Amino acid sequence: MSQSRVNKILATVMSQDASTSTLPELLCQACADALPVSGVGMGLMTDSGHEGAIAATDGPARLMEDLQFTLGEGPCLDASREGRPVLQPDLARTAPRRWPVFGPAVLEAGIAAIFAFPLQVGWIRLGVLDIYRDTAGNLDDDELAQALAFADAAVVILVHLQSQVGAGQGMHPQLTDTAGNRPEIHQATGMVSVQALVGLTEAFLLLRAHSFSAERSILDVARDVVARRLRFPAEGGRHG
Repeated sequence: MSQSRVNKILATVMSQDASTSTLPELLCQACADALPVSGVGMGLMTDSGHEGAIAATDGPARLMEDLQFTLGEGPCLDASREGRPVLQPDLARTAPRRWPVFGPAVLEAGIAAIFAFPLQVGWIRLGVLDIYRDTAGNLDDDELAQALAFADAAVVILVHLQSQVGAGQGMHPQLTDTAGNRPEIHQATGMVSVQALVGLTEAFLLLRAHSFSAERSILDVARDVVARRLRFPAEGGRHG
């Protein structure tokens, strides 16, 4: 990997106004601007799996991360588990068989290709950088090299942020967007599945659609479902 590419990316990200965006958000946006792709997301990863999205350039990128976070399958989990990029240029052809739950859901969201790059130091998992396209197609050799450079830059940023936090003080604030919220979202998805008489994938998509239309985070919507302030009755009923 060309260190000059990585240094240039870091210089670009670090020089931008960070008053309204986190460093992971700035890196994802820089990646989306530099490559012929539709959007970019970044998720935290541990040995237990996807721990939540910390940055996304747009709604589909956020949905891509949320689906993998909630469903427990997808390119980013495979990339982290295997310690190598997972390149899927034509999800319509490969995803339904490889990821029976995630595949149909991500295709329904209009995502046609995903390129997932593990972010790790040795065998220590930090996260995954996910790049998506709304049309099928490979990255060419130079684009792949650039994507790998962005992944290396992302590792530097994650390590830099966490190094500012003392031992035993948890995660840096820029790395806690959705980390730790898995139980509430899982519980709400199960409750919506029962209420609306649909599968877990459809239930999660109902949660996400409601969060978009209400302009609220999926976590806030999930908390309302768990607290029984919000219901998703079967088709033909009305939200409570």
